[in-house]
Amino acid sequence: MKIISEAPCRVDLAGSTLDIWPLYLYHPGAVTVNFAIDRWTRCVVEPLASPNIRLRSGDLEAEETFASLDRLRNTKQPRLPLVTYLLRFFQPKGGLLVHTDSEAPAGAGIAGSSALMIAVASALNRLTRSGHNLEKIREIAQNVEAQIIRVPTGAQDYYPAMYGGVSAIEMGPIGIRRAPIPVNFDDFNKRIVLSYTGSPRNSGINNWEVTKAYIDGNRRVQRNFEHIAAIATAMRSALGKADWKEVGRLIREDWSHRRKNAPGISTPLIDRLVKVSRRAGAVAAKVCGAGGGGCVFFLVEPGAKERVSRTIEEAGAVVLPVKVAARGVSVRERRNT
Repeated sequence: MKIISEAPCRVDLAGSTLDIWPLYLYHPGAVTVNFAIDRWTRCVVEPLASPNIRLRSGDLEAEETFASLDRLRNTKQPRLPLVTYLLRFFQPKGGLLVHTDSEAPAGAGIAGSSALMIAVASALNRLTRSGHNLEKIREIAQNVEAQIIRVPTGAQDYYPAMYGGVSAIEMGPIGIRRAPIPVNFDDFNKRIVLSYTGSPRNSGINNWEVTKAYIDGNRRVQRNFEHIAAIATAMRSALGKADWKEVGRLIREDWSHRRKNAPGISTPLIDRLVKVSRRAGAVAAKVCGAGGGGCVFFLVEPGAKERVSRTIEEAGAVVLPVKVAARGVSVRERRNT
C-alpha cells in the first residue's frame, strides 16, 4: 500500500511576520492574507519488508538510509531534517520508503518547506492511523519546524497548504483561524504573474531578529508592525470587494514600507523587474517571503499578463506559470500491483 499526498505552495499578500507568536497578540484583529498556488509539494510513503527507513528527495536530489527507526531517532545531523523530524514524531512501525518532491524552486519564498511539511505529516498521519485533524497537523508541523530551525515559527504558511484558495488568517488570544476570502478565481488568475529571480544570497528579513527587537521595546519596529497590521486588514477588505485598484495600492504601499525598513529584501534585479513591469501593465509588485532573491509577485491589468511575463523574462527572471489552487492537501492510498 502506498500513501500519496500533495499540498500547494502560497503567495503572501499582506501581514507577513505578524503570524509569529506573540507578535499578533499586540495588534487586536491581526490578520495575514495569502493565497494558494498550483505549485505542488508531494510525498509518497511505502512500507518496506525490511526495518530500513529510506528517504529520497527528488527536488534536492538527496537520499538517506537508516537501518531502523531507532537509528533515525539518534542521528544528530540528518541530511533531510524535515522528513526525519516528522518521522521521529509519528514513530511509524516497520520499514518505510519516503519519497518527497517540490515544485518550489530553491529559496523561492513561496512556503515550499511548510507545504511539504503538511504533505508529509498528512501522509504519516494516515499511515500511523493517528487520527489528528487538519488543525492539529498544522500545530504539529509548526512545532516540528521550530525544532529544526530552533527559533519561533509563524503559522500563516501552513494554511494555504491545508485549505487552498484565498485566505485571511485571523490571530488573537483565542488562537488562530482561517477565514476564506470570496474571490472569483478566474478573474484573479488573469491578474497574477509570479517570477523567480534565483536563490537568495541573503535573507531580506530575519524574522527572529525582528521579533526580538519588537519584544525588547524597539519603537521603530513596533510602529512598523502597526503599519503592517493596518495594510493587512485593508487588503482583506479590498480582496473581498474585488477592489483591484485598492489591492494594487496596498501592495505598492506594503512593498515601499518593507523595502525602506529592510533594504536587503530587494536586489538590483528585483528593482529592475518592478520598474520595467510597470510599463508593461503591472499595477503592483512585491517580493514573496523574506526576499533577498526568490520569487516576486506581480498584480497586472487584465489582458496584460502575457506582455508583463515577456517583459520579466527579457529582464532576466523566470516566469512560473501559476493559478490559484482551489484545494488544499489531499491524501490517497493506492495498492501496489
